[in-house]
Amino acid sequence: MILLLGGTAETSAMAGLLAPLGRRTLALTATSTPLDTGQAHGAVRRAGKLDKDGLLALIRDEGAEAVVDVAHPYAAALHANARAAADEADIPYLAYSRPEARVEYEMLYHAESHQAAAELAFSLGGAVLLTTGSRNLTQYARMARHTGKKVVARVLDDPESLRACQMEGFNEDEIIAGRGPFSIEANLEHIEKYEIGALVTKDSGAAGGVPEKIEAARRARIPVVMVSRPAGQAQGTFADMESLVAELRRRLGRSSE
Repeated sequence: MILLLGGTAETSAMAGLLAPLGRRTLALTATSTPLDTGQAHGAVRRAGKLDKDGLLALIRDEGAEAVVDVAHPYAAALHANARAAADEADIPYLAYSRPEARVEYEMLYHAESHQAAAELAFSLGGAVLLTTGSRNLTQYARMARHTGKKVVARVLDDPESLRACQMEGFNEDEIIAGRGPFSIEANLEHIEKYEIGALVTKDSGAAGGVPEKIEAARRARIPVVMVSRPAGQAQGTFADMESLVAELRRRLGRSSE
């Protein structure tokens, strides 16, 4: 069995590339939000968040031969836990990291942390459109209260994300629930509807809709603050899925000799 850590747009494509290896694929996602996880390719989906010990137990219970990680580039804790669990189980860990966005914009600013991004975004203009998900809301909610400026959070339309917004004090009219990536037109609609003065994003690459966000901001003439990716691309991380699968095939073949 191959344990596929997913939850991104690449999950189904990776399941399709893994299918010819002749192993069962278990696609693990943090939530049960609707997503094509490769069932058409024979993958079985399981939802739920696991720490290192939980991942190790799953690897051992299911007899996993390898861990393939295509989770979100910013899921740093998951990546670290998965690598540690695979190392302890003495099986290969291979990760795919989608390419960074290659977009030029004169009002694009970079921040090394969510705290720095919050401070910068609220200093640039009026209301802030937060498009970084529901896991780092605290810094932005705090800055909104401190500055008296409005913040609008665009998050997944699932109970956990909406609950996170409510716990941070977001009102109903400060939440946009939906699943991206969003088109240029949809981004523009949100910018204009909420009178946004600055947009915050992660560098989720083209698959995460970053070019569309920046083009919408360009048309609206508002600044964009981009939270940098976690540092440290470790060994075993690939920039394309085909190379990852080729290396996995080699490793699995060698382990059966």
